[in-house]
Amino acid sequence: MNSPTAIQHDRLEDGRFYLETSCVLPLPIDEVFEFFQDAHNLEALTPPFLKFKVLTPKPIPMAAGTLIDYRLSLRGIPIKWRTQILDWDPPHGFVDDQLKGPYKQWHHTHRFEEIVGGTLCTDRVVYQVPLGAWVQKWIVGPDVERIFRYRHTRMAELLVHKTAD
Repeated sequence: MNSPTAIQHDRLEDGRFYLETSCVLPLPIDEVFEFFQDAHNLEALTPPFLKFKVLTPKPIPMAAGTLIDYRLSLRGIPIKWRTQILDWDPPHGFVDDQLKGPYKQWHHTHRFEEIVGGTLCTDRVVYQVPLGAWVQKWIVGPDVERIFRYRHTRMAELLVHKTAD
């Protein structure tokens, strides 16, 4: 079984926020990374309340520079989101940046590390929200934590439980 999700969430000195989560999946790093090579798997890792859909057609060739378009709904408001893969380092990780979307900034680093007993999966997001600290405290911060808790639960369901079947 996977380890519980560890979450750190705070404000940086420059006013941006960060969230860092980690969990251990009892699988080899190559198997975990293979799942993330298909950007369409992000749909399965995103909570249903966001109505998240990858718009870029399959297959998406993942590499530095790849652009990916999405559609989601935040509190009933439809939003288009575009990210760019800034760094692609199989099987150790990748970095994506929001080019267009709901945040003033969204920089997401995905890291995978082979450890005894499996793969340590770490997500670190540095982001900035419109309207500042109040929106962060009461709306965005709790939503981001909820999204990443869901993500780690689904990673275990989709990867670990699938392997056990």
